[in-house]
Amino acid sequence: MVNIKIDNVNFNLKEEHDFSWLSSFGTVFTAFDQNDSGNISFGVYDGIDKYFIKAAGLKTTDSVRTPEEAIASLEGAMPLYENIRHKNLIQLCKHYPFDDIYIAVFNWAEGDCLFDHWNFDKYRKNPQIVPPAERFKKLPISKRIESADVLFSFLDTVSKSGYVAVDFYDGSIMYDFTTNTTTICDIDFFRKKPTFNDMGENYWGTKRLKASEEYIFGAVIDESTNVYTLGALMLDCFFGNYTDVEIEQRYKTNAFSPCLFENWELSKECYDVVLKSVAIKRAERYASINEFHTAWNVALFAK
Repeated sequence: MVNIKIDNVNFNLKEEHDFSWLSSFGTVFTAFDQNDSGNISFGVYDGIDKYFIKAAGLKTTDSVRTPEEAIASLEGAMPLYENIRHKNLIQLCKHYPFDDIYIAVFNWAEGDCLFDHWNFDKYRKNPQIVPPAERFKKLPISKRIESADVLFSFLDTVSKSGYVAVDFYDGSIMYDFTTNTTTICDIDFFRKKPTFNDMGENYWGTKRLKASEEYIFGAVIDESTNVYTLGALMLDCFFGNYTDVEIEQRYKTNAFSPCLFENWELSKECYDVVLKSVAIKRAERYASINEFHTAWNVALFAK
């Protein structure tokens, strides 16, 4: 492992790399080097604007891919950011190959990732620091409902744009606690419809939230899968509460489980609506994000 320092920001790679190209964007103020995707990312400020720079093709410490696979994946993801237009999706500025790497430049979005795994050690060592996920759970319910509405709107746009969300989880979501703004920051693994599970139980996604078909080789991955994903997010990250033991059980059994009603923060009507979204059999779920959203709104305003 090699420690590299640029503009007082330290990060690690498996080998040295000439980052002189990065200086053309401005001053680096943060780096994200612990990604299994094989990408490394930087926050850069040019004196006027901030940018999020994502680079593939370097030998990152936690990558499960070769540099060539990472480049192909990042380049292949660029049409997603160009074709899925939503005001809460991070905005792509440009992308291009450079020497033996591939670079994507986005406008910077303020906020904290709701699953910032690269900071977990820091939280363990400094228990006085409240992680973003916990801060989010302490927000007024009205603010979390507004954030959930962003996800409904975004995933509906994804479907109407001809795509399916893949590997969409709390690590794909940022929340700005100052402006109460929700931003979708990572859609690199989304796929054009129709698509299917071509990886079996290792299909992309966290076991904390995956639908049953996301463990089955050859299974169709469609909008009802995204209904499940959103329901699981609402149970796990927005309005439900779990013990560490309950969460660990998902990894052991390869199956998401709803929280108990007594650990749910909203009404029974809302709980029942979300339960339907995470039915194991897809035919028992809502057929679309829009249908799910309609039922959710009815339950929210039920007398």
